[in-house]
Amino acid sequence: MDKEHQVASESSFDVVSKVDRQEVDNALNQAAKEISQRFDFRGTNAVIKWSGEYGIEMEASAEDRVLAVLDVFKDKLVKRKVSLKALDAGEPRTSGPLVKISATLQDGLNQEQAKKITKVIRDEGPKGVKAQVQGEEVRVSSKKKDDLQAVMELLREQDFDFAVQFTNRR
Repeated sequence: MDKEHQVASESSFDVVSKVDRQEVDNALNQAAKEISQRFDFRGTNAVIKWSGEYGIEMEASAEDRVLAVLDVFKDKLVKRKVSLKALDAGEPRTSGPLVKISATLQDGLNQEQAKKITKVIRDEGPKGVKAQVQGEEVRVSSKKKDDLQAVMELLREQDFDFAVQFTNRR
């Protein structure tokens, strides 16, 4: 059903899993600056940088130092209110003289995550609330705005292994 044919009295919002890339970029730059200035990183070749649009590469001369780079980055993300659930960091791996960690940022819900959200809404949400998967997001709609508020609260209380945000409230 396209937007023109929806009942005018119905309200909706979208459940998404996206990160504010600008905030992540700020966190990465702050982490890089701290790493370049901190005494315990001197001589360790510690670096953090973008690797593509949603990838981040960290490296240092020892495993404990590359893990420390990751910790600095996580700390900066938290301070900028970016959920750590949106960051998927791999295990440290050796690459020549360096130890590297690759991480990716989640952008969009996959099918399995979208199904988890719709199941929670169907099983525990108020009656009359509809949840529909639309690509990488879930559209939640209802005639009652109070029911939509209840669904948001319900989803906030869930301990999903991914970050969720609410957008396009209408």
